[in-house]
Amino acid sequence: MSGCVQKKWLVRAVNNPVAEGAPMNRRLKAIAILIAAIVSLTTLARVGAVQEATRGIIPQPHLGLVNANVLDIRTGNIRANTTVVIRNGKIVSVGNDSVPTGADIMNLDGRYLVPGFMDGHVHYRDIESARRAVQSGVTTNKSANAGGYRDVSIRNMVKQGYLEGPDMLAAGVFVSPTPSFESILADSRLYRFMTERADTPENIALMVRVNLEHGVDWIKTRSSERAGGPATDPRELVYTEDQLRVMVEEASTKNVPIQSHVQGDVGAAPAIKAGVRMIEHGWYLSEESLELMQRHGTYWDPTTPALMDVAEPHNDYDNVVAELRAPYMISNVKRNLRRARELGVKVVTGTDTRYGPNSVSRIWWEINNLVVWGGFTPLEALQAATIVSAEAYKLDGITGAIEPNLEADLIAFDRNPLEDILIITEPVLVISNGRIALNRQLIPTKPGRVPGN
Repeated sequence: MSGCVQKKWLVRAVNNPVAEGAPMNRRLKAIAILIAAIVSLTTLARVGAVQEATRGIIPQPHLGLVNANVLDIRTGNIRANTTVVIRNGKIVSVGNDSVPTGADIMNLDGRYLVPGFMDGHVHYRDIESARRAVQSGVTTNKSANAGGYRDVSIRNMVKQGYLEGPDMLAAGVFVSPTPSFESILADSRLYRFMTERADTPENIALMVRVNLEHGVDWIKTRSSERAGGPATDPRELVYTEDQLRVMVEEASTKNVPIQSHVQGDVGAAPAIKAGVRMIEHGWYLSEESLELMQRHGTYWDPTTPALMDVAEPHNDYDNVVAELRAPYMISNVKRNLRRARELGVKVVTGTDTRYGPNSVSRIWWEINNLVVWGGFTPLEALQAATIVSAEAYKLDGITGAIEPNLEADLIAFDRNPLEDILIITEPVLVISNGRIALNRQLIPTKPGRVPGN
């Protein structure tokens, strides 16, 4: 029945449900039909609205992962023959309970299940790069500038369910004395930086405030120059402690933390003392700066995959000056990672990559470098990529471990990564927010059946 016919029929029914003088039961029957029609139309409208609102959203299956060896990331214990039930993007249970009726069952057949990894320094700005990240086992990213506010859009796509992941902590426009043209074009209030510098308290606060109004989760700045560029000297100071404190205070109005690019040690103390939450890179850090970080509780994101790229240019970096600097920086980072571990400086994991089609930078190299370069145990390195990162990003209690009520961010491997850390380069299953992002060989069965039973 067309909408027009339906409306005419309802009007007639309301105005003249039955002819006058008709028996009472006929009138009651007509009223009942009228009510049923109204309810039916209302229900159809609601169903249509729900279907439209959920159109294109990737499902979060009700799923039981059975016969898994689950890594307790807090203790390093392996829980054998464990069942993990997920529903609506969350972990419902971890134990030996049976899979609920109606849930799909995926038999991990003894594979090892670990929490999804976090990459705290990415620059990707498109959907294909996001997919490359999540398929490598990254289920949470922190942006370090992605060109305008593309990272905000990608974050929103993931939150709304139109992209499997990773979850994105957006940083928006890079707060720098000389913003790029791309940054200036991101908001008309930034047009002034075609002719002005963002180094006065007023202009620094403006850049932070514009970012906050775009809903960013972090502010990205720099307090030293770059080490990877042929025309920049990492020993050059960019922002002073007072200038950085303007950022920290402005961002604190929305409880948003600051991450600072600090490749030269000259930028470390000003950033730490100003209240920056995280130091990015730190390739020239001194022991004095590490001790200061420990006292202030400042996190360090060493981004060693980018340092490997500097040493062997092939995709993200490719210049002679950076390559010449690499031996010193690698030696310094190796020493400082070991010293940071001794001091108790909190180290997280990051790549500093766009996850482009030709990039080989992946978060597993950072995890492996913590072990090989820094003397971390495999468990400590995995903790850096999970629960330590979750704490740094204020996501503890939300993700970072395989525990009930946390987000279903999970990776499966064929072998125990505590015994063979390089197995993390070959995930066979990645689940982000309860959505299957990678499934190389594990297929859900019919509800209520375990494969082989």
